[in-house]
Amino acid sequence: MIRVLVVDDQALIRGGLVALFNAAPGLEVVGEAVDGAEAVALAAETRPDVILMDIRMPVLDGISATRRILAAAGEDPPRVVVLTTFDLDEYVYTALGEGASGFLLKDTPPDRIISAVHTVAAGDILITPRITHRLVEAYAQHHRTAAAANAHLSELTPRETEILRLVGNGLTNGQIAQRLVLSEATVKTHVKRMMAKLQLTSRAQAVVVAYETGLVQPASPRIPRSG
Repeated sequence: MIRVLVVDDQALIRGGLVALFNAAPGLEVVGEAVDGAEAVALAAETRPDVILMDIRMPVLDGISATRRILAAAGEDPPRVVVLTTFDLDEYVYTALGEGASGFLLKDTPPDRIISAVHTVAAGDILITPRITHRLVEAYAQHHRTAAAANAHLSELTPRETEILRLVGNGLTNGQIAQRLVLSEATVKTHVKRMMAKLQLTSRAQAVVVAYETGLVQPASPRIPRSG
């Protein structure tokens, strides 16, 4: 059973998600929060597997809540999925840099929301490489997240550095295994060690770090959209 915490200050959206998950096999809603501060408290109390996190909320925003929840979670952090209105959003990018596993648009169809929860609970990246690259390339040159600032790539082995570069380019473990002529299990071990050394909590965060440290270069300069 996947334990889910729903966080959104809009009662209609929050209630709809709770009803959706309660009706879905294999999912259990362990709490709902109206702001980031309540989310931090409930995450510590209920220990969810997945958190659906709105970004713009009163009291404490979703980015700050994500940061606090993941910092306090220890070795088994929950997977945070950010809820947003726009995919190319500076706040979404910042959330990924803080360790969120991906994001969902608020108008995502119900069946895809359920599928997304299962995807991140299994440890897989949620957003597609195309969307990831659009988002990261739009903001990476103009931002410096704490994860990238604290990432000491010199601590990685040459193989782990190559793994980070390929993750940054959006390759799955299976694709990396094929590229490097390794078993997928070996690649998974390298990814785990690389993320542990860099203190990363999600694959999406690794993509952000790969770009911000210059290990992966944007295809072309992009100007962030305002508003």
